[in-house]
Amino acid sequence: MALNSSDIARIASLAKLQLNSDESERMLTQINGFFGLVERMQAVDTAGTEPLAHPVAAFQDVTLRLREDAVSGPDDRAANQRSAPAVENGLFLVPKVIE
Repeated sequence: MALNSSDIARIASLAKLQLNSDESERMLTQINGFFGLVERMQAVDTAGTEPLAHPVAAFQDVTLRLREDAVSGPDDRAANQRSAPAVENGLFLVPKVIE
C-alpha cells in the first residue's frame, strides 16, 4: 500500500498540520518506507511458530517477575480532582468533542 502526495495532504489537513512541499515529500517517503517494512514482515511465513511472551525467550528461559497486584497507596481522589475544572460524582467532566 503506497501513499501519494494527495494522501499526505489529506492526512495533514485532518491533523490540522501545514506542511510545506519539502516536509510533505519527507513524510511521504517515511510513511511509504514504514508501509514497505510492514509488507515485508507480513510476507514472512510464520505458520507453526509459537508466539513469545518475551523476545529473549527465543534462546533462553525467561521467568517474568510480576509484582503482586495489591493496593499500594491511599485513595486520593478528592486531592487529585481538586485542580480539575469540572467534577461530578467523583468523575472528571470534559467538553464534548465528538458530535
